[in-house]
Amino acid sequence: MGIDLIVPMKRPAEGKSRLRGAVVPDRHADLVLALAYDTLSAATSADGVRRVLVVAADPASVADLTELGVEIVTEPPRGGLNAALRHGEELLRRDSPSGLVGALQADLPALRTEDLTAALAEAAGRRAFVADRQGTGTTLLLAGSGPLAPRFGEGSARAHTASGATPLTIAAESLRADVDTADDLAHVRTLGVGKRSSTLLGTPCVVM
Repeated sequence: MGIDLIVPMKRPAEGKSRLRGAVVPDRHADLVLALAYDTLSAATSADGVRRVLVVAADPASVADLTELGVEIVTEPPRGGLNAALRHGEELLRRDSPSGLVGALQADLPALRTEDLTAALAEAAGRRAFVADRQGTGTTLLLAGSGPLAPRFGEGSARAHTASGATPLTIAAESLRADVDTADDLAHVRTLGVGKRSSTLLGTPCVVM
């Protein structure tokens, strides 16, 4: 059985506030959308991923993502990131009550399909997560046989461990390379980013 992934998205113009200044102001939303586009391009191509559901604050602002084969729904009006993920989980489980569910962050523009595939294989259906490269945040959370129970936010790696999720040990450098700051953006450029991000940033496209 494949896994269904939930990807939360703010309005691109409002997302990634710590990245403001990385591109000219009127291209900030384009940058946020490019990061998500390249993340989802890799995720939808990974072995073991059956379905990708984007839970968006403003579906119209991320409509370009549908060309990748993802589904887009509107997030609840209040509650924040974890509430958006729980909403996505509820929708997915209506269609497949016993299906495997996970949450993937939308800011992994260097993501390689083989890294995501390998992480899913290591998890082997267990409740598990992948920490970011700093070891404090979470880029991927897998529910296992129980509820997703997301605890994203500051210190989420520790919170997910405390909740019983197993930290995956696979290197998966591209899956750990989320982008919140200018330093993070510089790092993923050394790894090679997807087509949308490379075009916007003037960086050679390495991720296929």
